[in-house]
Amino acid sequence: MAELDVLVVGSGVAGLSAAVRLAGSARRSVGVLTKAELEQSATRWAQGGVAAVLSSDEDSTDLHMADTIAAGAGLCDMDAVRILVNEGPLRVEELVALGAVFDREAGGTFARAREGGHSTARVLHAGGAATGAEVERALVGALEQSAAAIYERWFALDLLVDGGTCVGVSALDPEGALHEVLARNVVLATGGAGQLYAVTTNPPEATGDGIAMALRAGVPVADVEFMQFHPTALHHPAMPRPLLSEALRGHGALLRDVLGERFVDELSPRDVVSRAMAERMATQHADHLWLDATALEAFEERFPTLAASIAEAGLDPGRDWLPIAPAAHYLSGGVLTDLDGATALPALWAAGETACTGVHGANRLASNSLLEGMVFGARLADAIAAGRSKAEPTGAMAALWGSGSGVPCLVVSELAGEGLRPHAGGSSLADLGEGGEAATGGKDRTSTPELRSRLQDAMTAGAGVVRSGSSLHDAEVALEEVSRLASQPGQGEIVNLVTVARALLGSARMREESRGAHGRSDFPETSEAWRRRIVHARHIPGVQVGSDVQLGGAGRRAR
Repeated sequence: MAELDVLVVGSGVAGLSAAVRLAGSARRSVGVLTKAELEQSATRWAQGGVAAVLSSDEDSTDLHMADTIAAGAGLCDMDAVRILVNEGPLRVEELVALGAVFDREAGGTFARAREGGHSTARVLHAGGAATGAEVERALVGALEQSAAAIYERWFALDLLVDGGTCVGVSALDPEGALHEVLARNVVLATGGAGQLYAVTTNPPEATGDGIAMALRAGVPVADVEFMQFHPTALHHPAMPRPLLSEALRGHGALLRDVLGERFVDELSPRDVVSRAMAERMATQHADHLWLDATALEAFEERFPTLAASIAEAGLDPGRDWLPIAPAAHYLSGGVLTDLDGATALPALWAAGETACTGVHGANRLASNSLLEGMVFGARLADAIAAGRSKAEPTGAMAALWGSGSGVPCLVVSELAGEGLRPHAGGSSLADLGEGGEAATGGKDRTSTPELRSRLQDAMTAGAGVVRSGSSLHDAEVALEEVSRLASQPGQGEIVNLVTVARALLGSARMREESRGAHGRSDFPETSEAWRRRIVHARHIPGVQVGSDVQLGGAGRRAR
């Protein structure tokens, strides 16, 4: 297998945005490696739209920036947010040029929705609540027309590092054979880790693979305690949970408790709404609450995708209140990058939900995720094309050099990824639960579905919307038994889930406050002393610990 110029791992909006941009040059060899079909990414499931201020809007990028920073609860990187809101409109225009079709009003202007945390209506949608599918369709179509090599149903195991530089990945092909896929640049764009939890809006593939690979290599990973829960997932046996788009509340749908009473501002940021729901459910001993959309007009016309999924559940939004409960939705942290997507390991890049650009801080503003993938996927593509290979002290990365005036770092030197690696045996299909006997593991080993269920139950009980020191400890104890069993062949995804779960639990236990998507019942207030990123990292040559960086162990309390 010839060495590629660029290997993109993952096929969501961030990875495809980078790949399409890079594959435009005939002189550059680009490959996209994905563990499912090209179209089967978390992007496809995204109902939320794209938040962007276009040139014809009365809105302003300053307002969009202010809303993003407010949602991020003190941990946003200002430079990264400024880039997001300023470059986002151009990326939207480029996507439209690729053929993406967004909803329009009768006069031809783009239709806009207001979502939680936004001060005005600035969110573009496609098909009412099928924006991710439309974005994915346009990008996949553009990639298939390029010369990029496509590796479908390949499972990336680990980063290959030589001489302090990333030189590719080890990966299993669809038949389970092990390969070294060499590349001068590797882009991690593998999405999030919603499968850490028993109730999630994420597809089965969202197992934190890229973040786990980075943790095992000692590459800095930050903000992983901030798992955002979407407040209005349909309370229904289907998994991933059908998502009732934030646009419904933007158009007037109301949240009601068991008694039918409103209890929170429906357009508050997601962390505020989810926490209010969790508290009300605990008080009323309920496993779900209600979304009242009965007053919304032309529901089927405005939200055809939602109308279909609601009908499948046997409900009529014009007549029935819709049962809802929070579900794990989006990981605000990930592999730490500079403002161009470069990580602390030369030739390794990250974008999208896999990355921590500093844009989201402690809680992502609704409909900023697709935008972030488009903006920073393009930026890293341009940086690679310009010949860059190393990170610069910019954005959320700056504090590792002790420079900049942004959010300081607390670096955890005891790594979640140490001592646990995916076994090269088995196949990616087995890991995804589609491999018959291989997936169930036979009679002599614990099955992949059982291990995943044990891990998810522990994380849901111990590290959900509201956590405590004792609940996090209980989750860590349960996780270690799963970790022991995950060393069996064919458990690559379980190993990755365990690796990311360790980092999340360690960070959540250290952060003795409530901030954004991280809520502690034993530390309910926000503390200025904790206005810092918790970073899991091994020493990286060239990255000097500055005066604002404090080293600590995963189990130690910050002093």
